[in-house]
Amino acid sequence: MGPSGDDTIYLDHAATTPLDPEVLAAMVPYLTRSFGNPSSIYRLGQEARAAVDDARSTVARVLGCSPAEIVFTSGATESDNLAVKGIAWRRRLERERGRNAAMPHVVTSAIEHHAVLHAVTSLEHQGFPVTYVRPDPEGIVSPEQIEAVIRPETCLVSVMYANNESGAIQPVAEIGRIARERGIPFHVDAVQGAGLLPLGVDDLGCDLLALSAHKFYGPKGVGLLYVRRGTPIRWQQDGGGQEGGRRGGTENVVGIVGLAAALAKAEAQRPGYVDHCAALRDRLEAGIKATIPDAVINGPSDPARRLPNNLNVALPGIQGETVLLNLDMQGVAASAGSACTTGNSEPSHVLLAMGLGEERCRESLRFTVGRSTTADQIDETIEILAETVARVRGLAGVA
Repeated sequence: MGPSGDDTIYLDHAATTPLDPEVLAAMVPYLTRSFGNPSSIYRLGQEARAAVDDARSTVARVLGCSPAEIVFTSGATESDNLAVKGIAWRRRLERERGRNAAMPHVVTSAIEHHAVLHAVTSLEHQGFPVTYVRPDPEGIVSPEQIEAVIRPETCLVSVMYANNESGAIQPVAEIGRIARERGIPFHVDAVQGAGLLPLGVDDLGCDLLALSAHKFYGPKGVGLLYVRRGTPIRWQQDGGGQEGGRRGGTENVVGIVGLAAALAKAEAQRPGYVDHCAALRDRLEAGIKATIPDAVINGPSDPARRLPNNLNVALPGIQGETVLLNLDMQGVAASAGSACTTGNSEPSHVLLAMGLGEERCRESLRFTVGRSTTADQIDETIEILAETVARVRGLAGVA
């Protein structure tokens, strides 16, 4: 049975995860009896304030930072925008005050999530120069390439921890070291990493890190941005001075409680979860290769350099969305790439940046396993996929 309670085989955990029942149980009191505004001084308000403070401390323990370095947001899109624009705008303000002559320069990769890419594009429209570093054919961004494009006026380096489409794990610790040596703030979109990769911010060498709760069995609509103490940033959302004056607006208490509970559980279960996902991912990959011999894996050839739950595969001669629709009719939920761009007729910007042609991009599917996935579901998926590919190719006259 799938996470929705029906017979769906859900293989799109990179898009979102079901809310963990234990997380829901932790949230319920703040939807009912402990409903106070955390800015209020009476008991109900202080109960809510204590819950937010406890959640901040829980998150800080997982990230290995001070609670004061955590800013709760509405999700990773807001966190990424706050990091990218906040750093650039702060540096521009310093320039306007005469401390720097050149317009601040931003370095990022061509495979970032659109939450980063569109924020950076917005900066370009405001006159900020931007350099986009392309990955190698396996989807890995080279630290040497990052180092080569840094300028004296570079104000930010932003490279994701692991790619949401190819699953490629990026060498962020090495990139962070390069940025740190040059005194440049380093931002990491770590959305796909929670529960699958270590999140210690000092080990990653980052100054800013974004997470979104619904990617690790928490609720939608809440996320966080870690901001290392002393990082120069201009806050964006003005209001009542919440989050230490860094983000105005009444705190989403129930969401924040859920995020912290989900992150703590994800981190505690990480070793077993990684083994569980890797075994199922490898089983799926082997089964697809055995039943569809011309299938091609997109991303690192070494599975250890991919997220353990991720498999991105191209099926030559067939449109990926055609296969997805057929899979859905047979109870298998997968993806053609980022959920945030599903329905967009454009080929994946990630696969294109890796140097894959448009045709191969359109032939590609992404499967991501999770807690509820079983070996029997994987075997059933392999069988359904092989039958679907044979049928679609037969109708299209493809051998």
